[in-house]
Parts: sequence; C-alpha cells; structure tokens
Amino acid sequence: MNTASFLHATALAVTLALASPVFAADEYNVSNGFSLNGNPLGMHGVDPVSMFQDGAPAVGDAKYTSSHDGVDYYFSTAEAQQGFDADPENYLPQFGGFCAFGVFVGKKLDGDVRYADIVDGKLYLFVNAAIFQKYQEDKTSVIEGANAKWAEIVHSPVGDL
Repeated sequence: MNTASFLHATALAVTLALASPVFAADEYNVSNGFSLNGNPLGMHGVDPVSMFQDGAPAVGDAKYTSSHDGVDYYFSTAEAQQGFDADPENYLPQFGGFCAFGVFVGKKLDGDVRYADIVDGKLYLFVNAAIFQKYQEDKTSVIEGANAKWAEIVHSPVGDL
C-alpha cells in the first residue's frame, strides 16, 4: 500500500469511528460530554434503571458502563447494568432523553431526571418544573403529539430546531 492510499484509508477509518458519536448527538441528549470509552454519555450519567425503581434517581458509576446505539450509560450497580443489557429499550428514556414537552413543540430541550414520568412503562423526561407541570395538564395529548413530532425531528441537529 502506498503512502497516499494509507493516508486515505486512515482518514476513512477515523471518519467512520467518529461518525457514531456525531450521529448520536443529534438523536440523543448527550450534551454533557463523553465517557471514557469515547462515546457520548446519556442521561447525564444517571442510572436509567434506577428511574424505574422506588426512590430517587441514582447517579451511575463509570465502572458499570454499557453502550447502546453509540451512547454510553452509567449504572449504580452491576445488577442494574445487567438488567439494562438484557433489554435496553425497556429502560431508555423516550425521545433520546430530550424533554418530551420540547419534542411536542418541535424542539430538543435537555431532559432532567428530576422531572420525569413513567407512562405505560415508558420513561419521559422534562426540562424543568414549569414544563413538567404544563405536561401534567394533558399528558395524553403531549405524549401523542411528541410521538408524532419525533419522527420529523429525530435526525435534526439541535441547533437547527
């Protein structure tokens, strides 16, 4: 392989390696950086499994890291990580972890675990207390509207909305 071919192949490999995190950043709320694996970190490092258990959301630990669709998630225990690994879709927040009400109005706003709701076994996050209260006025309409809107904006960069 000549030098030009080697450089081209290397550039292509680097581009492909970086493509997953860049792509994921548009579909998942990963605004707080990367994990030690080099992947974007989902849910601000909060254990998604803990959201379905009694008590407050648990902060995850990097020693219990799992990747899903190019995004890393931290877990507070090995058992929580194993539960996630067995069925990630069961624990992931809807709309990539963006605020469900924001999606409803066509925006990708930060989802905060302090303002969360589980409806029909699905986790929805909201940006703040005021928006969460607005959502609670008509949960069904917000969820249905957000589901319809998500298909239109899922691949849109946050800055374009």
